[in-house]
Amino acid sequence: MTDKYKEATFGALGVGFGERPAVVVVDFQKGFTDPRFELGKSPYVHAAVEKTSALLKVARGKNVPVASCRVGWHSEKDIGYWKIGCLHQGWCYGDPTTEMDERIYDPKYDFNFWKNAPSIFFGTPLMSFLTKQCVDTVIVTGCNTSGCVRASIVDAFSYGFRVIVPEDCCGDVDIGPHQSNLTDCGRRYCDVMGSADVIAYFNRLGRTGHAAAAE
Repeated sequence: MTDKYKEATFGALGVGFGERPAVVVVDFQKGFTDPRFELGKSPYVHAAVEKTSALLKVARGKNVPVASCRVGWHSEKDIGYWKIGCLHQGWCYGDPTTEMDERIYDPKYDFNFWKNAPSIFFGTPLMSFLTKQCVDTVIVTGCNTSGCVRASIVDAFSYGFRVIVPEDCCGDVDIGPHQSNLTDCGRRYCDVMGSADVIAYFNRLGRTGHAAAAE
């Protein structure tokens, strides 16, 4: 079968790793990772949490910056026009759904903040944090791939970062949207690879979490 996108040169160029990476973790809070909750039942998200936990252990050991977010609201008045019904009840500040998953969250290390829109960048302090750390490469993990992860990929690209997505560190409600969205983003905005490749990159970094050439 002819690949029309390939013929049109989509995906012809790679992004590659830069010298100063950071990992961003999108919405790995209990509302998405705990089966008690309506949005927390996906085995694809559960698998992504485990892979992300392993990746973050290596990242922190190399002093790579880690930023994570949680989604929530003060009340119905400031919730956007989300079409996901369950988000309109039980997702306010302090509700159990908004607790971070301990498997991926280290409160003594990670920069953690709230968001109320799909992208981890929109209306948050993330850009200030990444700028202060002189980051040039953003590694995107989290859920859901077709929604908040994709929005975060597009914004990271739009801000001029090299964007890397370890596909097994992202999850969605179903596998189809996960695969199709990463395929499409990989044609346009980012390099999609396995977490083992990202970990190998981390292991090549110097002690300060920078590429050796930058030290």
